[in-house]
Amino acid sequence: MHLHINPGDEVPIYRQIVRQIRDAVAGGELGPGHKLLSHRDLATQLVIAPLTVKKAYDELELQGLVETRRGLGSFITASPPAPTPSEYRERLREAAQRLLTEARLSGAPLAEVIDLLEAMAGKRKP
Repeated sequence: MHLHINPGDEVPIYRQIVRQIRDAVAGGELGPGHKLLSHRDLATQLVIAPLTVKKAYDELELQGLVETRRGLGSFITASPPAPTPSEYRERLREAAQRLLTEARLSGAPLAEVIDLLEAMAGKRKP
């Protein structure tokens, strides 16, 4: 897995890392037991501070997606915790708001956004 960081993005770098690892887990690119790069190795690859990677990994650990095994590294957990219904709805609401904001700013019609979501869900190709 290769992460892409945009230093000029309004989203902090550690959150960009968190989001991309979450997306990779959700998309099946990273499965249970997958070992993540060490803080130093990922920091070197992304040309950022190791503490930024540590902050991202710590956040992922708080979310239950990553576990750190002393002396071995950080791994994707076997079974990430399921969010409560209210947490789930709030996360979806926030993601939907971000998507709608981007769509409106780019002038994309709602039908195109829905088509893209369906295609990404695997119902059909865009």
